[in-house]
Amino acid sequence: MKKMLLFAFLLCWEGGYAQSDSALLQELLRTFGDSTLQAVLAAPEQFQLQLIYTQIDRDADNQPAFTTHFLGVDSSLYFYPASTVKMPAAFLALEKLNELRIRGLNAETPLFTGKGHAPQTSVLSDTSAVSGLPSVAHYIKKIFLVSDNDAYNRLYEFLGQEYLNEKLREKGYSRTRIIHRLSAPGYDVASNRYTNPVTFTDPGNTLLYHQGEVYSSFESPLQLREEVRGKGYMDSAGRIVPAPFDFRDKNYVALEDLHDILQAVVFPEAVPARRRFNLSQADYQFLRKYMSMLPRESTAPAYPQYANWDSYVKFFIFGDSKIPIPDHIRIFNKVGDAYGFLTDVAYVVDYKNKVEFFLAANIHVNANKIYNDGVYEYDTIGFPVLAQIGRILYQYELERERQYLPDFPER
Repeated sequence: MKKMLLFAFLLCWEGGYAQSDSALLQELLRTFGDSTLQAVLAAPEQFQLQLIYTQIDRDADNQPAFTTHFLGVDSSLYFYPASTVKMPAAFLALEKLNELRIRGLNAETPLFTGKGHAPQTSVLSDTSAVSGLPSVAHYIKKIFLVSDNDAYNRLYEFLGQEYLNEKLREKGYSRTRIIHRLSAPGYDVASNRYTNPVTFTDPGNTLLYHQGEVYSSFESPLQLREEVRGKGYMDSAGRIVPAPFDFRDKNYVALEDLHDILQAVVFPEAVPARRRFNLSQADYQFLRKYMSMLPRESTAPAYPQYANWDSYVKFFIFGDSKIPIPDHIRIFNKVGDAYGFLTDVAYVVDYKNKVEFFLAANIHVNANKIYNDGVYEYDTIGFPVLAQIGRILYQYELERERQYLPDFPER
């Protein structure tokens, strides 16, 4: 009997069956949610809302303990993760630099991307950087500040498709499939297997490391439900094709894995060693700085077009408006939106009121069931629902009793 129970547990873990719904989340959202949120909760098949909320309680030594609540979470159900894949790519790019163990090679070292197979393109300069040169650090800044697609593509090319996926699986993040660039015209399944040659040089232009073009033979074992969905899609010529859209060759990262990957960087000592990333203390500080920084706070790169839009890549709590985010609230996160899927994975901190919690959510808002046509209910349903969920849980956290308040480090 014990063997049967163990087998069932392992099967659920590997297969990614649904987590049990939290009574607390159901009560909070149904009690305090508006009519739009109630409509989403009443139609789980349509909106496929997945939600993970993790409470953090500190002990007398300020060590955290976690209590996680789930709603609608099912890692066997496909959703398109969009730009959230940039988060593990950023973490692994820093890890790869550390594992190369080359004197003088670090995140600030100039990175030059060449080109091999068509349709690859090269990058030899970056005018938004102080130095005028691209680097891993500069690409990571752009990823977290405004979710820059090209910045992710260059890290994808430095990592290589096989390395990227196998590293995540080694750490236990096995419900992942990151196999293509983003918003990169001309690439197909085969050409995404090839990643550009890259070269790192020191400021004196001395070669530190060169990696030639890499071919990946990675094959994902994932078999997910609803990877083929909808009733039509828009092709590259702008024509509507009356057939379901096939996501089987698209990226995927389960919401639980996204949540856990973020937790492993925010609280590395609180997760098993094998699930951590090989990062230095300086790496952690760098990531936390730029994961929470607002576009208006950055000077290199600078984003004056988002100077009055703090919530551009902060969907929870503030995502349905452009009001300024108060200085005492910081959101360490990564968002994604494409094909009608909207995702945010965040660690929310209120330094003034001593509040902290993790929140991850995905919602599907594509009423016409046509993919790639740009007609999605982000503004009317997606952003308002995620922002409202964030506000409800933030308010709950403000009122939730704790034996010990967190002792946050100086910012």
